[in-house]
Amino acid sequence: MDRADNNMLEAVDARTKLAGSNRLEVLLFSLGTSETFGINVFKVREVSKTPKITRTPNMPSGVEGLISLRGNVIPVLSLASIMQLQDASGELGASMMVTEYSKRTLGFLVQGVDRIIRVDWDRVRAPEAVISSAQSYITAITELPDGHLVSILDVESILANTFGEAPVGGIEQMADGQDFNVFFVDDSAVARRKIAEVLDRLGVKHKHALNGMEAWTRLQGMAAHVQQSGRNMHEEVDLILVDAEMPEMDGYVLTRNIKGDPRFSEIPVVMHSSLSSAANRAMGQSVGVDAYVAKFDAEVLAETLRPMLDKPN
Repeated sequence: MDRADNNMLEAVDARTKLAGSNRLEVLLFSLGTSETFGINVFKVREVSKTPKITRTPNMPSGVEGLISLRGNVIPVLSLASIMQLQDASGELGASMMVTEYSKRTLGFLVQGVDRIIRVDWDRVRAPEAVISSAQSYITAITELPDGHLVSILDVESILANTFGEAPVGGIEQMADGQDFNVFFVDDSAVARRKIAEVLDRLGVKHKHALNGMEAWTRLQGMAAHVQQSGRNMHEEVDLILVDAEMPEMDGYVLTRNIKGDPRFSEIPVVMHSSLSSAANRAMGQSVGVDAYVAKFDAEVLAETLRPMLDKPN
């Protein structure tokens, strides 16, 4: 199984061509229920049989213990336990996905790993409503050709709810913060809350959207209104902050659209993503982002935005 799983993932680094194509590659897996789950393959470093786990006291709920992986000690989480899947059955934890995002490495125990699929972001939808604990960890839904639904995990919420959110502190308010307007977009409720907190600490006014398509629609509407009134778009927005992974339109396509529209000329675009590898930074640069910030370090985000807002247009 190790060899097959590693073969499944060995080409991940070659997938940077997906940047700007509005496509996503998802690793499908099961958690002992009839439901199929997925995770962005860029967040998965490797898949293997579950190694020996060292149980340790006082670990957060859902954390099974620790493992040593190539000299690094990482926590191992039971996704079925965290998501409170009461009807989970079978050999839970037989496989482990090693994930890397938001500058953290975690092991996720799953029942089994299926395959990698490629889907268009415009076929990925936000969940209609949250009616269970499990659904609170689902960021999007997509459909396989056979009609089977895939629930894509909100791994940022899993990280925040399991280990807690780092407090936002040490950020000084900008003297003229109220003169600036930031438009940001992120499909994660956790990320939106943290971004808003940083902008509030800076004293900057802000608006937001929930996904790339909504953001582009609203930005186009704002630009049309500003143009009709004879004003400049800089009077409406000083900086745009985008996530990379979003339903309906990803951050790469959104950035390419913004950079290709002269109405947004000289308005900086900052990509803020839990995908922090060099490959993902290169993907951001290929579509023209002015800066790339890995989630979530409040002070780094603030210090990236501050000089870009202060820069005269």
